[in-house]
Amino acid sequence: MIAAVTLRNVYKTYQQPVVNDLSFSIPAGEMFGLLGPNGAGKTTTIRMLTTLTRPTQGHLEVAGYDVVQQRLQVKQQIGVVLQQISVDGDLSVWENMEFHGRLHHLPNPQRQERIHQWLEYVELADRQQSPAKTLSGGMKRRLQIARALLHQPQVLFLDEPTVGLDPQTRRRIWEILRDLNQQGMTMLLTTHYMEEAEYLCDRIGIMDGGKLIALGTLPEFRLKHGAGLVMKQAGERWDYQFFPDLAEANAYLDQQPDKTGMMVRPTNLEDIFVELTGRRLD
Repeated sequence: MIAAVTLRNVYKTYQQPVVNDLSFSIPAGEMFGLLGPNGAGKTTTIRMLTTLTRPTQGHLEVAGYDVVQQRLQVKQQIGVVLQQISVDGDLSVWENMEFHGRLHHLPNPQRQERIHQWLEYVELADRQQSPAKTLSGGMKRRLQIARALLHQPQVLFLDEPTVGLDPQTRRRIWEILRDLNQQGMTMLLTTHYMEEAEYLCDRIGIMDGGKLIALGTLPEFRLKHGAGLVMKQAGERWDYQFFPDLAEANAYLDQQPDKTGMMVRPTNLEDIFVELTGRRLD
C-alpha cells in the first residue's frame, strides 16, 4: 500500500533533541493516532510534516512530496486543524471559507460550490452569515474542519481537535472524522483523550522523550502487554497487574485470600500508555 506520510530518521534539535530519530509511515486511507505525554514531541512532529518547522535532520514525505524540498506542493495536499482556534472572529463563517479558498486559488463557481458543500457537511450552512466570534467552541472547530477540507487535501492533520469541548460536541466531531476516514481521507491525529484514540484510530504510535516507543493496533498492544488487568487499591493509588486474558486475571483474583480493594477488567489503551510511559497522558 502506498504511504501517504513517511518519516525516516527525523530529528529536531533546539538546545536538546525534541524529536529523536523518529521513523514511521502512514498508508493512504489510514487514521493514525500519535500519543504521548506533554513534551513528547507530537506537536513538533506535526509542525515539521506541515512545513511549519524545518527538521534538523532526516526525511519527511507527504502525499509523495518531500516536505523540505517541495513545500508548496505539500501545502496543496494537506489540511490542518490545530488545537488553537484559528478562525477570524470578525469575518463571517462564509467569509472565513471564502478567504481560505482564495488563498488556494480555487476558481469560481467551484469555490462557491465547495463552500456550500462543506458547510452543509459540518452543519453550519444555517450560520454562514454569522460572525465567527458568535459561534460556540464546537461550531468554531467544525468550521476549522470544513475550512481544512475546502481545497480537497489528501492528508488531514489534526492536533488535539476536540480539546476543551463538551462530550456531546466531541462525539459529533468524532462522527465527522470517522465518516471522512471511511470516505478514504488519510489522517494523523494527536489527542489527550484515550477513548478518542480507541474509537477513531486504526493504528497508534506512542512517543516519549522525542522517540517512538510503541507502534501498533490496540489488539496488538493487548496481545503484547496483556488483555486482562487486576487492579488493587493501595492507599490513594492503584496497582495494576497485567494478564494474557480476562480468564487468567479472574483465576488470579480467585486465588487471593483477601480480595478487598481488588477488581478485574479488560485492558484499555490508557493502561498500556501508563505502563509504557510511567505516567498518565493528562
